[in-house]
Amino acid sequence: MNVKKVISFGKIKTDLTKYASTSSSSTVEGFGTFSKQISQNNFTDINEINPEDEEETRSLQEVMGMTSFGKKAKCFDVQEMLDNITKTVRSSKPVHSVPILSQQIHKSDNASSAIDEKKKTDRTNIDIEPSSVVPPNAKHQNPSICDQANNSDDDDDEDEDVNNSDDSEDRQNTSSNKIPCSHEVEMHHGLKAVIAIAADPSGARLASGSVDYDVCFWDFAGMDTSLKSFRTLQPCENHPIKCLQYSMTGDVILVVSGAAQAKVLDRDGFEKCETVKGDQYITDMARTKGHTAALNSGCWHPYTKEEYMTCSQDSTCRIWILYKPRAHKNLIKCRAQNGVKTIPTTCAYSRDGSVVACGCADGSIQMWDHRKNFVNTSLLLRGAHKPCSEISSLSFSYLGNLLASRGCDDTLKLWDLRSFKSPIFTANDLFSRYDTTDCMFSPDDSMVITGESLRKGQTSGRVLFFNTKTFDLVNQICVTNSHVIKTLWHPKLNQIFVSCGNGVVKTYYDPKKSLRGAKLCVVKSHHKQKHIEIMSTQQIITPHALPLFRQDRPKSVRKQMEKDRLDPVKSHRPDLPITSGQGGRVASSGGTLSSYVIRNLGLSKRIEDDQDPREAILKYAKDAAENPYWISPAYQKTQPNTIFQSENEDDGPSSSKKQKT
Repeated sequence: MNVKKVISFGKIKTDLTKYASTSSSSTVEGFGTFSKQISQNNFTDINEINPEDEEETRSLQEVMGMTSFGKKAKCFDVQEMLDNITKTVRSSKPVHSVPILSQQIHKSDNASSAIDEKKKTDRTNIDIEPSSVVPPNAKHQNPSICDQANNSDDDDDEDEDVNNSDDSEDRQNTSSNKIPCSHEVEMHHGLKAVIAIAADPSGARLASGSVDYDVCFWDFAGMDTSLKSFRTLQPCENHPIKCLQYSMTGDVILVVSGAAQAKVLDRDGFEKCETVKGDQYITDMARTKGHTAALNSGCWHPYTKEEYMTCSQDSTCRIWILYKPRAHKNLIKCRAQNGVKTIPTTCAYSRDGSVVACGCADGSIQMWDHRKNFVNTSLLLRGAHKPCSEISSLSFSYLGNLLASRGCDDTLKLWDLRSFKSPIFTANDLFSRYDTTDCMFSPDDSMVITGESLRKGQTSGRVLFFNTKTFDLVNQICVTNSHVIKTLWHPKLNQIFVSCGNGVVKTYYDPKKSLRGAKLCVVKSHHKQKHIEIMSTQQIITPHALPLFRQDRPKSVRKQMEKDRLDPVKSHRPDLPITSGQGGRVASSGGTLSSYVIRNLGLSKRIEDDQDPREAILKYAKDAAENPYWISPAYQKTQPNTIFQSENEDDGPSSSKKQKT
């Protein structure tokens, strides 16, 4: 069955098979075609649209309330599009348009040789100035205009050499303007050197660790101008804190101390887990589940929030999982050139987490691929720093192609990982007093920052900023009259934190360029608490004293309050409600009818309702006995005679009753 291909544009349609058949029939040569020819009966003619049909369509649309039946096909004006493209090409100055135009000129002028020579001169002028605009009729232009343009280009080339020095100075000025150092605040950790600082990814909190075993937590949103830490603790007992780092989510913090066990704390300082300690009597470190010597450094994986790494004096680096602290996940052995053990002094992950790097005590930098086993190194450079001088810090750039290393040989080196054989730049004579002095990149990878310790005779430690392209000293900040150990440029806050050897942590910021952080503290005023003067009385305890002279011991406030609650006077208890029966508050005041009659009408004397009625009657007993007017005369005539009483009451008991003996 033959299927015809139909292309329709709205209500207009046509068949391609018709034109294909005609073209094929006109170009048939040799044996012709082997397929069946399409019959001409299948073709349909294009019908014209009458005005009556359009009126019916409009009326139907009005009845149905519809504006259109389906989507209309877009109409394109090809000529207008070509005109716009031509105008765009003429207005722009592309370099690659020159050979295309020259080819067009070459094709259009093959008629005469005179025009060809003129075209060659025009083409040479075009090649000399590739950035000039060449319209399609370039052969009719005056060649003197191109010569003037060439002369102007030569003058520009001469001016470029003069402006190169100015451009380098402007570049340094622009890079120095990026540093947020117009304002500073000072936070006091203690009296000893702060050799570890860490800030969470959100920039809400800062942690600082010192050689005095303390870890201080600083909350920028909760501090005022007093700048006091909200919590200080000693997580690793009597071991100096060497490294602190928050995880990628900021919910936990890794604490690396001089002990063989690393700890993970939550944001409030409570312990989450602690790595296991290995068996120090086993020679093969692969057969132990943990480190057997003091730790040197540690870091978190940049993307896996539960993975972290530690390096130790036992010549190993171990990778751990947060919720499995009883054994390491992977083990890395650091080897020197002769095959013996070498101590890794620092470790770091690359920005994408695919590379693990260690700086060793023999001056070498060793790297392993995280996606493979950690047997053979992927990159190895012996003699990156001087032997027997510790590498205190390794830092990858944010783009991942550069590596900065800081050594205790007073050098800072910048490496290109694509040609990892020799350093690109080297900064010498940078004194480092502590083995935790670090280096890092700025958030835009334009500068490398490191600290310099205080030499003998100097007055202040400095923070140095080097340009990554020229390695020129862009800026330097004199911090304090002590060593500068750790530097941290937070990319989100755009603030620089510096830890010093005198127990001070300084924060540099710019009110216009920085966000939150220290800016939240400096605007809050410090309110002093009002002290209440209390005179304390000395308590003398006499357990065997008389009750009159016995002093009451101070009781708890709660018991005293309960005791006062039962006292109606101290508790100011209101009057109780009236219960059933006579009496009460209203009856005592004459509120009832009986009390009102008794008090006001019946008796001249006022009778108290609270007295006992028996006592009120018995007080008239003596008068009744002496003057029996009301009771005794009434019963004299009707008083019965006694029948059963035969003996007088004064006589003794009857003989019939026996006395008890």
